[in-house]
This record gives sequence, C-alpha cells and structure tokens, in this order.
Amino acid sequence: MVGISTKIDTRYWNISPHRPERGKVIQASSIISGGGIVAFPTETVYGLGADAWNSRAIEKIYLAKERPADNPLIVHIAYFHQMRDLVQDITPTARYLARRFWPGPLTLVLPKGNGIPEIVTAGLDTVAIRMPAHPVAKSLIYYSRRPIVAPSANRSGRPSPTTALHVLRDMYGRIDGVMDGGTAKVGVESTVLDITGDIPIILRPGGIPLEDLERALGQVDLDTGLESRGEDTKPRSPGMKYRHYAPKGELHIFLGGPDVVTAKAMVEAAGEWWRKGGRVGILCSREVYEMINEMDDISDAIYFMRSLGGWDDPGAAARGLYSALHQCDLDEVDIILVQALPTRGIGLAVMNRLLKAAGNRVVKV
Repeated sequence: MVGISTKIDTRYWNISPHRPERGKVIQASSIISGGGIVAFPTETVYGLGADAWNSRAIEKIYLAKERPADNPLIVHIAYFHQMRDLVQDITPTARYLARRFWPGPLTLVLPKGNGIPEIVTAGLDTVAIRMPAHPVAKSLIYYSRRPIVAPSANRSGRPSPTTALHVLRDMYGRIDGVMDGGTAKVGVESTVLDITGDIPIILRPGGIPLEDLERALGQVDLDTGLESRGEDTKPRSPGMKYRHYAPKGELHIFLGGPDVVTAKAMVEAAGEWWRKGGRVGILCSREVYEMINEMDDISDAIYFMRSLGGWDDPGAAARGLYSALHQCDLDEVDIILVQALPTRGIGLAVMNRLLKAAGNRVVKV
C-alpha cells in the first residue's frame, strides 16, 4: 500500500438521524458504489464505509486510517439475506442471535464464504458481520446495493468518533465524505461474538452485554486478548491486538469506588503531575466528581474534569467516554486520570476500552 499523496475534497451531509433524506443518502451511496469511502453514523460509533466486494476501495480505508494490514474488518448489512453471500452456512445459532439482537450492536463471526476479498478478513477463514440499527447506516447500505465494510472512522489507535465533528477533525481531507447523523447513542463499538465453535466466545466486549448473551445462549466465554500471544498472532477481531482508543495524553486508571478515598487519591496524583509541569485531566463518576469539587485549592492542579455519570450507570460512561477523550486532546491534556467503573453490563466494554487506551497503567486505591 502507498500513502495518501494528495488531499481529498471531503463532502459533508447534515442528515436526519430519524428520517434520512433520500437525495443525500443517494449521493453518499454513489460514492460507495463508485469505489470511494464515506463516514456514516451507527448506533455505536461512526464508521468509515467502503464496498465490501471492492478490494481497492477497502485499501483506501486502511490508508486513510493508517490501519495495520492484519486487522480484520466488520461487514455491515441491511437485510438478513445479505449474509448468504458472505458465509459458508447460516447456522441455527446465527439465525437465533440475529432474530434476538439485530439490528443492533452485535457482530457475529462465522466461517467466511467464497469470494470475500482477503483484505476484508486479513487472511482469516472467518468473517465478522453486523446489522446496524441506525437509520442512516441502514439507508446507506440499502441504496449502495451491497454490504459495506466499516471500521471506526478515526486514525488507527485513536479514540473512536461518536459525532461527525470528531470524524472531521481526524479524517478531513483523507476520505470522500461524512454523513452527519447526530451523536451515537451507544457510544462504544459492537460486541464481537465468535460462534464458530461449540461455546460462543466474546472477542471484543461492546454494546450487547455479556449478561444478555448468557441469558440467550447459556455459557459464553470471554477471550482474554492477544497481548501475551506474540506479535505474529493474527487478531480474530478488531480491537484485540493493537493499542486502541488512546488519546494523545498518557492515561492512568484508578481502581477505586465512589468514595472520598478515590477522590483524594486522584487529586493527590493530579497535584504531583501538575508540579512536574503536566496539564492534568480527570474523568470520574458523578459521586467522585462532586467530592473533588468540594475540595479546596484544586483549580490549578486540575485543568480539565468531567463526570462520566453515576457509579451505577455504566451506560452513561459508555455514551460519554470517547467524547471526553476527544476533549482532552483538544485541550492538550498531558495526563488523564480515569476512575475505573464496575464491569457489569456495558461497563465491561468501557473498562476494556480504558485498559487498551491506558496500556494497562493501573493505580490501586
């Protein structure tokens, strides 16, 4: 692959997230069918789409994102019958999960069918497929008349975009178009579930919690990740092998509850970094946020602080995490101190993203 040598004239469409305007969708879909790449909203994060059957178009995604070539892509469909050309066989488990969770933030990994470009699967014998729920995404796939591959619409390794503005800041001049359909409702990527074996395995936690899948399927295993398996091991899903979701600043996770002990530990750490000349940000639960605000003499040490919602509301943290990390980048925050959250529900996905972004820099309070 060669790098991007000239700046692309990126088009922009402000489009209704509830009733997408047909003319705007057709303009964007014509770019997809013509071999271009377009960013579009989904309920999870914004995706960067290309024709799933067009290897040259897909190569543009890798170039625009500066994405490692061994990192597979997810194929997005608008109708269940589109799976037929993508997989060897639609298993009973796949049919059941599709009926229960699609359209929605669940990606299924199945043995791939013939004809799928190698660049989609990064040489694996499986393919990852999802049916998004966002009306704009569904309309784009429908009018493009083909499945669309779409990783998150950001430079590889950076925080994922949950608004079109995030996409424009990161990808303007590198992609053909951006469809602005408002803020993503879920806020973290889809759950990736491998159903090729006897026991389903979550390769990446996401918008469908582990507990929901266990209620649907019984036993579901959780993959431990690729960090200890060597550089030569191919990731079976996006988000497994490489450092992801990372802001420019150095991120540290504080393992502590919604109490004054955690609040004091984060403020003390902020003071230490500030005295070393660092610009410090804090992301924490609403409870700890309120405690820190009541403390004296913190205005100099803490440059940026944001609540990620109540301790018992991991959904709020999921919706707000990437936006907060993008703001830290805009404010040129050097050190970001983040309070860990409970791993129940979508909190498991939030903590997965934080640990990836932190490079496992964890402080026990």
